[in-house]
Amino acid sequence: MSPRLFYRTFAVAESITWTLLIAGMVLKYGVQLGGWPVSVAGFLHGLVFIGYGLTAVLVGVNQRWPKRLIAFGVATAVIPYATIPFDAWLERRGKLDGNWRRNSTSHPADGTWPNVVLRALLNRPVLLGATFAVLLVGIMSTLLVVGPPGGRS
Repeated sequence: MSPRLFYRTFAVAESITWTLLIAGMVLKYGVQLGGWPVSVAGFLHGLVFIGYGLTAVLVGVNQRWPKRLIAFGVATAVIPYATIPFDAWLERRGKLDGNWRRNSTSHPADGTWPNVVLRALLNRPVLLGATFAVLLVGIMSTLLVVGPPGGRS
């Protein structure tokens, strides 16, 4: 899977889960269906939201985006559906072009620790997947312990 397809998959999934979350809120508050639709949709959205953020960082480092662009990419998940126009913007500017950087090149940034870690993980796909999963579960678990935004209602 290319960086473009990996990023785009999470960008679209993030927008889909926004739709599920909004539909859950309509069912909870408009139809008075109870809190379960928001609980289910919120959990799914939370997982994909975190996955999108991790993906934006992974692809951003791989594609050598400036730190501010990586941060902005992660922030687009906060605004409903913003990942889709951001993806289109990245595409127009060629920011998703290229393959995964498994090997070092002559680029000055290749010796920095994020790039060394990136190459090490990209050359070990099982370790990359496990690291991604551990980060995803760890962040989600921490957020579940902290509690939902705005407290329980």
